[in-house]
Amino acid sequence: MDTIIKNGLVVTASDTFAADVGIAGGVVVQLGQSLHAEGAHVIDASGRYVLPGGVDPHTHLDSPSQQVVTADDFRSGTVAAACGGTTTIIDMCFQRHGESLAEALADWHRRAAGRAVIDYGFHIVVVDLTDQVEAELARLPGEGIPSFKLFMAYKHGPMVDDLTMLRVLEQARDHGGLVLVHAENGDAAFHAQRRLLAEGKTAPRYHAVSRPPRVEAEATARAIALAELVGAPLFVVHVSCGEALEEVLRGRARGVHVRAETCTHYLYTSEADLDRPDFAGAKYVFTPPPRQPHQQAVLWNALADGALQLVSSDHSVFNFHGQKELGRGDFSKIPNGAPGIEERLIGVYQGVQSGKITLNRFVDLVATAPAKLFGLYPRKGTIAIGGDADIVLWNPAAELTITQAALHHQVDYTLYEGLRVRGLPETVLLRGQVIVEGREFVGRAGGGQFLRRARYPK
Repeated sequence: MDTIIKNGLVVTASDTFAADVGIAGGVVVQLGQSLHAEGAHVIDASGRYVLPGGVDPHTHLDSPSQQVVTADDFRSGTVAAACGGTTTIIDMCFQRHGESLAEALADWHRRAAGRAVIDYGFHIVVVDLTDQVEAELARLPGEGIPSFKLFMAYKHGPMVDDLTMLRVLEQARDHGGLVLVHAENGDAAFHAQRRLLAEGKTAPRYHAVSRPPRVEAEATARAIALAELVGAPLFVVHVSCGEALEEVLRGRARGVHVRAETCTHYLYTSEADLDRPDFAGAKYVFTPPPRQPHQQAVLWNALADGALQLVSSDHSVFNFHGQKELGRGDFSKIPNGAPGIEERLIGVYQGVQSGKITLNRFVDLVATAPAKLFGLYPRKGTIAIGGDADIVLWNPAAELTITQAALHHQVDYTLYEGLRVRGLPETVLLRGQVIVEGREFVGRAGGGQFLRRARYPK
């Protein structure tokens, strides 16, 4: 064995047990008591949880949006992810109008290669569905990219119509793919934006006014109905409110194969944050928008009882200075998105501390469920013999006040400034190699590998 992690408490989505973890060749090769191997590097995990590395299935790194590019690229974004306990991401690869999917993927491979410090995969975002693109969709699951993303929002941008959705859903159904959908009624949001701006209502707070919960719920219901019509699986990203969650549950009750996520920021922010002075509310402009405070409890309960399957970061970051500020005088021009790739595990773990979720459910939400849903399990998302040795040593007693200075992303703010937390990732291994030690990155750029993922089961 190359490495032995000793004296820790191993925690998976289903079990908690005291064991040493033996690692060789980048994979877990032994779990047991008092493991010993001559010459092995020993890591003492006394007083620590030994967790599988986090899997974040929803990120936007080095991604053009609204005439700007996200502040984090594949190096800075994955360093932040690693320091937060995430060892695998699945990033959104955007097709441009007139571009083939092969061209889009080549561009994203170029952006990630030599920069990513953790393992990564891609979802393909379909914007322009030509006959050629439809044929490419049929091939992609066999090439390790079995997930297709569609936007029902952002009119005059990536928004697609219902016919496009039906065609993409059919390709997913027939070829082992899974369709992810950003569910907001883009026409309704666009109409409300124009009306509010005409009335001189330009501040960040009107972002939420233009996209109330019913805008999200209507699109969620429609997406589920379309998936039902063609018999395809569906995954609803960033559910923010009980109204949309109700539509997910109604769909399941009819037998539709629909799963859904929420994001860390919906568990902590509210509409009131959009009213922060000096245009600071722009930091909280993301879509769907932050909701009324009571929605936080709705989402925590849904995570606890299985109504929602996982928590992603939807890390899509724009600096307040020079990027978010482009929307001064017009809330519709504020680049949409928020940081969270490093804060995700820490934020969800506070639910364990407060009794909202169990420790095993925490592991499921941030690692196991996303690995299973997106074709990476059991290589990722658990600690098991034969799986990659992506491991986090988690100190449940460590405390931190979250500040911008304490984080590793490249964007110039955090949504969680001043939040006092208990429980932190301290040491992180990627395929058996220590890449974070004492919450500081010690790995190397380019150490991450592209992951070919399994088809979604029919």
